[in-house]
Amino acid sequence: MMRGAVFHYDADHDYGYINGVDGKRYIFSRGDLTQDMAVTRGMLVEFTPDDGTAHDIIAAKPAAPSLEGNLQQRSHTAENRSARSMGLWGYFLRALIDDYRNFTGRARRKEFWAFYLWLNVVLVALFGFGILLNLAISGFDDGPGTSIGYIPVLLFVLVAILPSIAVVVRRLHDIGLTGWLVLLCYTPALGTVAFLFFGLAPSQYGDNKWGPMPAGVRL
Repeated sequence: MMRGAVFHYDADHDYGYINGVDGKRYIFSRGDLTQDMAVTRGMLVEFTPDDGTAHDIIAAKPAAPSLEGNLQQRSHTAENRSARSMGLWGYFLRALIDDYRNFTGRARRKEFWAFYLWLNVVLVALFGFGILLNLAISGFDDGPGTSIGYIPVLLFVLVAILPSIAVVVRRLHDIGLTGWLVLLCYTPALGTVAFLFFGLAPSQYGDNKWGPMPAGVRL
């Protein structure tokens, strides 16, 4: 069992989120409760985590002050994080480092385009660096060529694969669609059209089953 604090619960649509002590957010519905209890924001609970979902949820016994304070702090941190609008570089770093395997939240259009803008900027910069490094190694002459300079850009591409998929999934959630539609972006006939549509479609107003509406969205 894991301890956590209820971050959000929508009784009308029967879904909510719990911030676990591991720093991750878990989605749940009333069917995941093992007790007939009122679910309130900040409520301490214990649950069984299962791939981003919380099951067998029960009200937690009073915790030690340090643990309870830690849970509440994590809850407030997650709330502030989702409610904070960021710059383009900030969105890129968050998607690349913090949310690289976050397939459950939402991403506004600014976050989506900021990630892919800086992704391409970094790729071009690393590719250019690779060319210069290869020339330097070969002595800028007609000596034997080398491709060792392209290793950094290849490593970056491998690192960016999962975050690039995750940000599209969160963008789909933001417009109210299932994340499985990300597969359309990788089909030869529809990939470009699907990518542009997902990136340009407006955010769904208000909360949906994947979380609250991102901060900074213009209605």
